[in-house]
Amino acid sequence: MKRNRFLFIFRMLVIILMTGSILASCNKDDKDSAPVVLNSFGPSPALRGTEIRFIGQNLDKVTAIVLPQNIEITEFTMFGNDEIRLIVPQDAEPGYAVLKTPQGDITTKTELGYSEPISIEGFTPNSVKAGDTLTIKGDYLAQIKQVIFANNVPVDSVAFKSLSRYEIKVLVPIEAQTGKVAVSNGAESPIVVYTESDLKVTLPEFTGMTPNPAKPGTAITISGKNFDLVKSIIFNENLTVTDFTSDVTKTAITVDVPANAKDGTVKLVAFSGVEVASPAELTLVMPVITKIDPNPVKNGATLTITGTDLDLVTSVTFGGDKAGTVTSATETELQVTVPDDAITGIVTLATQSGKDVTSEELTLVDPVFTSFAPDQAKANTDITITGTDLDLVTTVNFTGRVSGTIGSQSETSLVVTIPVGAQTGPITLVAKNGTEVTSPSDFTVLTNLPTFSSYTEAKATPGQILTINGTNMDLIKELIFPDNVVATAYGIKTDTKVEVYVPLDAAIGYGQIKMITYEGEEGLLPEIFIGGVDPVVEPSLVINDFDETGHDLSWDNWGGTVELGSDPAIAISGNYMHGIADALTGWAWIWGCNHTQLPKVEATKADYLLKMDVNLNKPFGTTNVHFQMEMAGNRIDLGGFGIVAADETTPGWITVTYDLSQFADLPDVISGDDTLEWGMNFNYADGSVDINGLYIDNIRFEHK
Repeated sequence: MKRNRFLFIFRMLVIILMTGSILASCNKDDKDSAPVVLNSFGPSPALRGTEIRFIGQNLDKVTAIVLPQNIEITEFTMFGNDEIRLIVPQDAEPGYAVLKTPQGDITTKTELGYSEPISIEGFTPNSVKAGDTLTIKGDYLAQIKQVIFANNVPVDSVAFKSLSRYEIKVLVPIEAQTGKVAVSNGAESPIVVYTESDLKVTLPEFTGMTPNPAKPGTAITISGKNFDLVKSIIFNENLTVTDFTSDVTKTAITVDVPANAKDGTVKLVAFSGVEVASPAELTLVMPVITKIDPNPVKNGATLTITGTDLDLVTSVTFGGDKAGTVTSATETELQVTVPDDAITGIVTLATQSGKDVTSEELTLVDPVFTSFAPDQAKANTDITITGTDLDLVTTVNFTGRVSGTIGSQSETSLVVTIPVGAQTGPITLVAKNGTEVTSPSDFTVLTNLPTFSSYTEAKATPGQILTINGTNMDLIKELIFPDNVVATAYGIKTDTKVEVYVPLDAAIGYGQIKMITYEGEEGLLPEIFIGGVDPVVEPSLVINDFDETGHDLSWDNWGGTVELGSDPAIAISGNYMHGIADALTGWAWIWGCNHTQLPKVEATKADYLLKMDVNLNKPFGTTNVHFQMEMAGNRIDLGGFGIVAADETTPGWITVTYDLSQFADLPDVISGDDTLEWGMNFNYADGSVDINGLYIDNIRFEHK
């Protein structure tokens, strides 16, 4: 029994020992075959010289870790199954890390990056010139992609002379200027670091220029240094010159002064854009007049101007601000044709430099009226006027505001035909330049004409009788209205009056009626206004009668320029538009009409007239008055009313007519659809205008 128990125990011990051995062998094999796993690493980006960690399983099998570029690390600050720690070398670069193991290499899935605090310690030299080498010192400079000089002048890393972690060498670009220098890593959101102090960049130096004064168009020499840095030269009035030469020492520049340069500072512009001004202003030479000949001179004759630097002259102006014509020009002499309308005064020579030179007073020759013969004659006969310089005469005016027709003409005499309407009185000669010379005695006009005393009517209304009062009125055989419109119908004719029906086609406006006697003599009656108020024949075509008939006044835009009036003593009927501005300036919108209620005209403009009734009882006070009508979406210039002069008025209400076919800007079809606006603009062209005396009514279309 004991023996059997012993054998049992022995066998069990053997089994236990064998089992332990087998288990130990299995654990060793399992451990050797377990895979190395890298779960993560960090931090990334990391700071060189600090510790990074690799986390995983079975990392104690790692034999080495390789960082870019091929930096193999075998010494670790911590080495364990699930973690390895190491110090990042200073020369490590961004990239993938590789773990070396007996099972093969394990490469990180992401790149290891570095936090590199770029810094600038300083630069040398402190003062540079374009083309010099600038050395920038600092740390982590190897990642710099650009050096940026003041005023945003970049130099890319491909142009660096050298680049390392601690130093950059770069050539100073020609566009660089004084200021702080920056470095940039060129990232999408870049890191930019600036120098603490300014880099001083050499500029051109301007010390003088000769000659001064200088003649436009000729060369000057600018002295100084560093002229290889000069890109352009600016003369006064921002005249930029890029065509110049510099000597080999870069201390002198030769440049032509622009013909249109003006007195003032000259500036050298460096390639950096910085401007360097001259220490003194450049003065431009001006022409000098020594003589003008002849003096006095006739209009239209040639004037010789002598002097110096006259080739600089661009224009010659005579008295009355009249421009002469230069026919020949040298440095010392100008030949100039005296304008026909020049008057006595100084002669002004202008140059491109903006300076003027004036002469002594130049006297213009005037005609001299000596006599006329015969000293009395009838209209339509000739008289001879004698004198001197009569070739200057352009007009011969007789008393009665009529001009004769000049026949033959010389310096000493001219023949003129006595015009119809001439009256006894002095004769006036008008020269080319407007100078007037009056005869030394009166000329007597021989006539056997009726003596006019008055018109019964205030105006000559077409289709109605005009009564002409006076004595010997029965001498009148025929009356002819302006534009040679012959009257064909008469009323009563007596010794004291003649009644004539004003022709329907008589020209509208102020004019004179010619009378012809039975003896064939002709004469002119005093001026009278011809015209009247036409009836409104098509009420449906009224654009605006200011009575709210077929039209809404709520849209009217008076603007303080006009008002609605209804004074029975003034009105034709109902309301009218009245001007209330006594100093109107600029374009003024004085009336607008609601386009939805316009007459619906659908026809070619050739079929229609535009009419309006006008009453002007006070002169406008300006000679260039314009009205614009906006019709069919187009503004057309009606000009003035064409009925009165600047100092005239109308004899009450009259109708002004415009033929729409005369306006090329209007479409062929005039339409009053709902898309159009209509209105009237008022304008002055030569000063403010007084429209207090202006009344308008019945703006309308009418079929021809």
